[in-house]
Amino acid sequence: MVSPSSIAGADSGIVRERPFQLLLLINVLPPLGTALLSPVLGSLVEPLGASTANIGLMMSAFTAPSIVVIPIAGVVSDRYGRRPVLIFGLLWFGLTGTAIAFVSTFAAALALRALQGIGFAALTPIIITSLGDLYAGTKEATAQGLRFTGSGLSQTAFPLAAGVLVGMAWQYPFLLYAVAFPIAAIVYVYFEEPLDEVSDEGSEAGSGAGVREQLGDMRALVAHRRAWAMVVARGSANVAWFGFLTYNSILVVDVLGYTPAEAGVLAAIASLTYALAATQAGRVADVFDDRLYPLVATNLSIGAGLAVAFLAPSLAVAAVGVVFMGIGFGLVLSIYRSVITTLPPADLRGGLVSLGEGSGRAAATATPVVMGVAVAVATRPLGFETAVRAVGVGTGILGAGVGIVCLLLMSASPPIRMGG
Repeated sequence: MVSPSSIAGADSGIVRERPFQLLLLINVLPPLGTALLSPVLGSLVEPLGASTANIGLMMSAFTAPSIVVIPIAGVVSDRYGRRPVLIFGLLWFGLTGTAIAFVSTFAAALALRALQGIGFAALTPIIITSLGDLYAGTKEATAQGLRFTGSGLSQTAFPLAAGVLVGMAWQYPFLLYAVAFPIAAIVYVYFEEPLDEVSDEGSEAGSGAGVREQLGDMRALVAHRRAWAMVVARGSANVAWFGFLTYNSILVVDVLGYTPAEAGVLAAIASLTYALAATQAGRVADVFDDRLYPLVATNLSIGAGLAVAFLAPSLAVAAVGVVFMGIGFGLVLSIYRSVITTLPPADLRGGLVSLGEGSGRAAATATPVVMGVAVAVATRPLGFETAVRAVGVGTGILGAGVGIVCLLLMSASPPIRMGG
């Protein structure tokens, strides 16, 4: 019989701990913000009165607000505790997502998607921060990796259900978001606050001043080169990944000449690869005294993998590139998240983690737009196929290059010391 330790290492015993189990349960929801819509967007065009040109705004409307809201959620969680923010995020995410099933206009659906993005901002960054509160060292790397594995499995399973449900009625996939309500009830009853100390100032009349002081401390923290370099590095990892997700179908169907179903297979390979790779984050971190080395290697794997995928002459070769990209993505984000929680003092941990996650959301929002402009500009001199390949390769190089430069800057920077 295969034991958890044989898969994820000696620290995998955390899967039997209630706090970790509850955080994994909460983590079922956030990946569905984008993954659940991926297979059903085309089916929403007619009932919502949208067009094939603007239906993609259903994705951007969700990711864009969280760029601003994520840092605020982190500061609030540092001030008032993780538990209330998580419960709010679950309820808000479920309410606004489920409500889309009951609207009939594209504008209303976009508005609800934007509101749902606020719920996302109160979930993933706070889950990551809570794991940093609970665990340290390789144990935390294992926890972050297993959480990320859960995200990959959610992104594989739930879209399949959505694809079946949308064949019955376009509204039905959105009803899956209602799973947030029983999860919120379980969290309310069983989840204990992981933060060692929650400031009493949150309940005082002058708590506004306390939050302003917290924001001032965050500004001072991000002024440290080690902190801002880590935030930028975290965002750069999303450049290659979302570049692949955006242009996967175009590469497979329009450039390589395969079918949309085969494009779906390539996307599934990417998700499953990163889910499996993330389980090994604790083991990889344990091998190296300095996490700079595995982080540089995983960035190279992401960039090179994406380049191979876009230069591939066949689907089989593209799949090889996607496997390397997935391995790098699964490991790099898990290790990044275990590093970023150790940089600041505990009372600023949620804020810095949230800035890192906000950086990732900014990259996820901007990458498809920038790639689209680049392909349009490059098509005239190069032709469409060459332009897509060139922009894809450039995206991999850019994402990996920025990440590696930031890692080197961080490594050469002194430790963060918040003056008193």
